[in-house]
Amino acid sequence: VQLSARKSRPQLRTPVLKVVEKHSMKNPTPSPDKTSTADVAIIGGGAAGLAAAIAAREHSQDARIYLLDGAKSLGAKILVSGGGRCNVTHDRVTPKDFFGNRHIIRNVLAACSLEQTIAWLTSLGIELKREDSGKMFPTTDKARTVLNALLARARDSGVTVCPDHRVNEVTRSESGFQVRHRYGLLHAARLILATGGQSLPKTGSDGFGYRLARFLGHHVTPTVPALVPLLLHHSMFHTTLSGLSQEVVLTTQVDGREADRRTGSLLWTHFGISGPVVMDVSRFWTLATNQGLHVDLYGNFVPGRSSEELKEWFLRQTVEHPKRSLVRTLSLLVPERFAESLCRHSSCDPQHIMAQVARTDRDRLLNALTRFRFPIEGDRGWNFAEVTAGGVPLEEIDYRTMESKLLPGLYLAGELLDCDGRIGGFNFQWAWTTGGLAGRSAAKSLLAKNRHQEALD
Repeated sequence: VQLSARKSRPQLRTPVLKVVEKHSMKNPTPSPDKTSTADVAIIGGGAAGLAAAIAAREHSQDARIYLLDGAKSLGAKILVSGGGRCNVTHDRVTPKDFFGNRHIIRNVLAACSLEQTIAWLTSLGIELKREDSGKMFPTTDKARTVLNALLARARDSGVTVCPDHRVNEVTRSESGFQVRHRYGLLHAARLILATGGQSLPKTGSDGFGYRLARFLGHHVTPTVPALVPLLLHHSMFHTTLSGLSQEVVLTTQVDGREADRRTGSLLWTHFGISGPVVMDVSRFWTLATNQGLHVDLYGNFVPGRSSEELKEWFLRQTVEHPKRSLVRTLSLLVPERFAESLCRHSSCDPQHIMAQVARTDRDRLLNALTRFRFPIEGDRGWNFAEVTAGGVPLEEIDYRTMESKLLPGLYLAGELLDCDGRIGGFNFQWAWTTGGLAGRSAAKSLLAKNRHQEALD
């Protein structure tokens, strides 16, 4: 990264960010012989960027809207989301479903209700269905349906969509912004950053937007993978249970204090653990370890029962079925495969009859059932993370418009911001809401400026 201006407050100086590609000597960027002018330029053609472009066009029919993205095909992250089905939102959305400044998140979400989001998606031609979990998907069960509808609306409404336009330089000018891309220069009165975070970098989210935001005067909190599977130590029994899912209560402790507790489905895998509840708690583990804090993850495999209640149940089973095997008894509570693995992990013979189980073995086993400490070795990293935790602080954004408080005319949206939602469509809801709000606000500010200028003339 080459910085062609010293770090300073954006109101006083003209910052420039230039990114030199690794192979720029072999494949130099074309000379800037093509110059265009936009009223609103959006960098990033994902969910938030497309929502911003469509909203900007809807609120200013005469505005020149440009959408730039470095990928040759837009929306790669949309296509892989939700197992290729695209979980566009959830049937109930509250600030508690997100992590970040909840007060600001509440105000942002209020700008576009769930009902408005559903109506908007429907207006694009995307028919939705609700699943028992509350997740909402296109009725086609194909993410391509969502992406095609977004691209069609953007292009049909007059948005200039520019794939394969990697941005390598941004300059603040007196009249707005200068955006230098691989094919030339774009002058823009308003600029929206919707570049995404760092999750799934193969789809284009490589963290470039954070560098842009920093150089334009914003802070960026530490970023870590979130909604990411966790790796377990090789001594664990997870490989024998690969593919098995079960309901658990997971408790995260950071430096000995409880940071989170939630119930949901855990999936055992060949590398460790995944599933909705694990994906949701992963952010607490990655954030804590990134800060150098000690973090423990405990599992209760019999939700709704305390250790004392479980002990009473076990003693009753011993009296009523003294000749039943330990593993068969435990299979009344948990999957038999798991029961056998847990017995062996706890140094208990799964084939022992109940009457022969020693008290020390019983207590050790019951503790493992209700307070099992997972030996976590790490997370699967950015390539498997569905979202980024951390980013540009919400306090630096006007939540009514998504405009930067530090640099007028600059708007930020989507995963770039320090807000991440739990699994279930909430991060898409954040993208639709912030992108739409940024696009609408940018267009309206231009209209207001033009009216003011006409009045002066």
